[in-house]
Amino acid sequence: MKSPCHAHRLRLGRYSGEGQIYLLTAVVRNRRPVFSTFAAGRLAVNAFQKAEQEQLAKSLAWVVMPDHIHWLIELQNSTLPSLMGRTKSRTTVGLNRLLKMEGTLWQSGFHDRAIRREEDLQAVARYIVANPLRAGLVKKIGDYPLWDAIWV
Repeated sequence: MKSPCHAHRLRLGRYSGEGQIYLLTAVVRNRRPVFSTFAAGRLAVNAFQKAEQEQLAKSLAWVVMPDHIHWLIELQNSTLPSLMGRTKSRTTVGLNRLLKMEGTLWQSGFHDRAIRREEDLQAVARYIVANPLRAGLVKKIGDYPLWDAIWV
């Protein structure tokens, strides 16, 4: 019988290149909107900042949506699975504490897309931070508190 979950296929052929730029996406299990409050969303932001402090990745742009994250990074002293494992673990522990929950927060796996150097990184960043606009959460990006980009 074929498994309905295809997360295992995301790992096939995945390559982690130090210095490579990636767009990473992780989705909350069952698309629960657990990051719908500022306090909950800041837990993901803190995990991004911790990864940068540990020199695992340089954050170029990110947005925390109610049920998923997008994170544009330059990979440093880590692999993609390790970076995402740490980030997901940190947010799970923090959110479980905050919301007095237990158990898994994230869907297994994550999506990554290597960004070619010739691609316009600012255009990719604009696409990321415009997610709340496209989702109808705000009328202008400045009204959404959970995003950042190094170009701003």
